[in-house]
Amino acid sequence: MAKELTSRQENYSQWYNDLVIKAELAESSVVRGCMVIRPYGYAIWEKMQAVLDRMFKETGHVNAYFPLFIPKSFFSKEAEHVEGFAKECAIVTHYRLRNDENGRGVVVDETAKLEEELIVRPTSETIIWNTYKDWIKSYRDLPILINQWANVVRWEMRTRLFLRTTEFLWQEGHTAHATREEAVAETLKMLQVYATFAEQYMALPVIMGIKTESEKFAGAVDTYTIETLMQDGKALQGGTSHFLGQNFARAFDVKYLSKEGQLDLVWATSWGVTTRLIGALIMAHSDDNGLVLPPKLAPIHVVIVPIHKTDEQLTSISEKALAIKKMLENEGHTVKYDGRDTHKPGWKFAEYELKGIPVRLAIGPRDLENNTVEVARRDTLEKKVVPVEGIAAYVTGLLNEIQKNIYSKALKFREGKTFTVNTWEEFRDVVEVKGGFAYAHWDGTPETEARIKEETKATIRCIPLDNPAEEGKCIHSGRPSKQRVLFAVAY
Repeated sequence: MAKELTSRQENYSQWYNDLVIKAELAESSVVRGCMVIRPYGYAIWEKMQAVLDRMFKETGHVNAYFPLFIPKSFFSKEAEHVEGFAKECAIVTHYRLRNDENGRGVVVDETAKLEEELIVRPTSETIIWNTYKDWIKSYRDLPILINQWANVVRWEMRTRLFLRTTEFLWQEGHTAHATREEAVAETLKMLQVYATFAEQYMALPVIMGIKTESEKFAGAVDTYTIETLMQDGKALQGGTSHFLGQNFARAFDVKYLSKEGQLDLVWATSWGVTTRLIGALIMAHSDDNGLVLPPKLAPIHVVIVPIHKTDEQLTSISEKALAIKKMLENEGHTVKYDGRDTHKPGWKFAEYELKGIPVRLAIGPRDLENNTVEVARRDTLEKKVVPVEGIAAYVTGLLNEIQKNIYSKALKFREGKTFTVNTWEEFRDVVEVKGGFAYAHWDGTPETEARIKEETKATIRCIPLDNPAEEGKCIHSGRPSKQRVLFAVAY
């Protein structure tokens, strides 16, 4: 199976597409730009959902659901927001079909035109803030801390499975607060939630920072981001958290009566991550043999494969395997026993390497005699024969070790691909040849930012939150700069 994958060195983009399809994560739909997420891919998303949902609720948030369709007039109320999404909107204009009288099948009934067109949700700020207007009357109604798990549509011409599709799955948090300070604190709190999730569960090191004016979310005052680095040296935005100020409260006239008896505008945030995280998981860790999944997000932690020549051997091995399976499950691990007689062990080994199962156990006649089992770890492909006695504790320790090793490997890669540059020549060498992150001085103007992007395709991924002040000269314009920012070519 691995032989069917294009190697990363030969063609990274094709390797990624091959892996998504061969590992049965997703496939293109007959609907242009959309994808079918297959059960194994959706199982990974469910693991992500479960962890994030718990983290959201631990920080006081609750789930709700808002309509898929948004009246077009809502988008006219916040000028920057509508400008940012206008070119990506899918629009519903009619509400009925009819059979064509000339026998050409089903056609749109032209008499069933909507009085007002509906936008298929690209994001929910407008309809949610129109709703909040009825929910918020006084300071007693605040804060509102709501998350929504949903699908959204952003019309895309160039699509790529998980990374950029017309329809995708995500969560979007929308909160309302009495003060600016509370809203800013919420924005940064949720950014930290995303960073913690990425590093502790996805085994993916991140850089937290604030977006420039030209890169921020349409309608936000400030956009914060977690930036990650893929194995091809390109950056991927992992998640964003937005301080919306009072922009949407002003647009939808959402006010509250303060403790002092004054009528004030509400302060807002929004934040979200998408199924793009599955793409990040694939590109950050996987190899030419297939997926490499961190155990905390793997749908299956352990697979057990019997090796036998006779039915009698299979019966005895199966009894031992199922006993081990139960021991591992008692430790909280998800275990699959593959007793199929339609495929040989070698084929199964290749399949589970392709699908990134963290640990594989193989049991043969000799193992049965010696009360041992062969243990293979997916991250390094190393094998070891260990006693069955104590196998549950051994596997638990191994899964923890694999989780840490995958993170360490990704961090070491990022460190080796992070450069501090001081000249235009050094900058171009990083973003066009070496690949990776470039810390460079920028004069702070959108004009210079746009010219750098036009000439190199590199963008300012963020101004890191832990950025120290440092006097210097912009690598492009030569004008004074007070700090370095993070550049990279990105997905």
